[in-house]
Amino acid sequence: MLSGIKIVEICSIGPGPFCAMHLADLGADVIAVERGESTSVTGEKNAVINPLNRGKRSVVADLKTPEGREVVLSLIESADILIEGMRPGVMERLGLGPQACQARNPRLVYGRMTGWGQHGPMANAAGHDNNYIALSGALYHCGTDGEAPSSPITLIGDIGGGALYLAVGLLAGVLNARQTGKGTVVDAAIVDGSAHMMQLMLNLSRKGLLQEQRGKSVHDGSHFYGTYRCADDHYIALGSMEPQFYALLLDKLGLHNDPRFARQWDMSRWEELRGLFAEIFASHPREHWCQLLEGTDVCFAPVLSPREASQHRHMVERGVYFERDGLLQANPAPRFDGQVVTPGAVPTRGAHTEQVMAALADNDLAALWR
Repeated sequence: MLSGIKIVEICSIGPGPFCAMHLADLGADVIAVERGESTSVTGEKNAVINPLNRGKRSVVADLKTPEGREVVLSLIESADILIEGMRPGVMERLGLGPQACQARNPRLVYGRMTGWGQHGPMANAAGHDNNYIALSGALYHCGTDGEAPSSPITLIGDIGGGALYLAVGLLAGVLNARQTGKGTVVDAAIVDGSAHMMQLMLNLSRKGLLQEQRGKSVHDGSHFYGTYRCADDHYIALGSMEPQFYALLLDKLGLHNDPRFARQWDMSRWEELRGLFAEIFASHPREHWCQLLEGTDVCFAPVLSPREASQHRHMVERGVYFERDGLLQANPAPRFDGQVVTPGAVPTRGAHTEQVMAALADNDLAALWR
């Protein structure tokens, strides 16, 4: 779907590479500019293969040298998008900030991926996913009453509030550039995106269903929406929010005539009813509840690990996961005309340096961009 969109990625960590991979999955031509060697968050040297580089071409360049800087500037002359994930000011110090790049290509959409944003009191501070969503308010309700909020894996911040917002902004910028002939700078900050993601939840405040106290709202305190432990120490998830789904749940559990469960929205009884549900679901293993409830309008699912999810019949039927070189991966999303897109191979670091450098030397755009 994005065939013909040309992207230069200045490799960083986390949401920037994910965004570029997502666009490559959808057909964009991505050239990833990598350092010759980098260090992981554990202090170890990174492997020469990065699964987030799937579908991209990898070029090694030292951006601290005039030669490396010129490689990037030459690449962006014919590109639609540049993606970078440095702290504010770093690209400018390298001579590769928006002003310098758009001087070479006025139509360039310059994507900036950060946690705190390009300006503000904390813009230059270090941070990670849980710090950003803590400040934005998105972390607050992740947990139960009386316990510390639980930092979720990096889906809410890095991916949801960061990479996917950057992708939308970049594509909007490309459409605008095609109409106006002018590029733009996309400031994608995780604090912005993760706060924006809260809009649906904030809407519940006017209905009294989102409380300031953690563990007292519909999504984290009700008995009909949440997770429960089973007899085998596996878990299931309920989402029986609508009255007809709740009524079906009570019927399946043999509780339709139990007066204790009659007033679904009586918030004063939610804690007690959660305890009763906890006892019920702890009385049988997860598979029992799957056989009873899965596929019905109760709004039910087992809580699966990624490996378990890859083997579930629904996920297998849809081809959601695949395994390559011993690594479990998820196929590209969304789908177009019902087709699963086959993602590209993962290159070794610098695998395409010689090819790209030769095309640049010859000014051969046909060889440079696929």
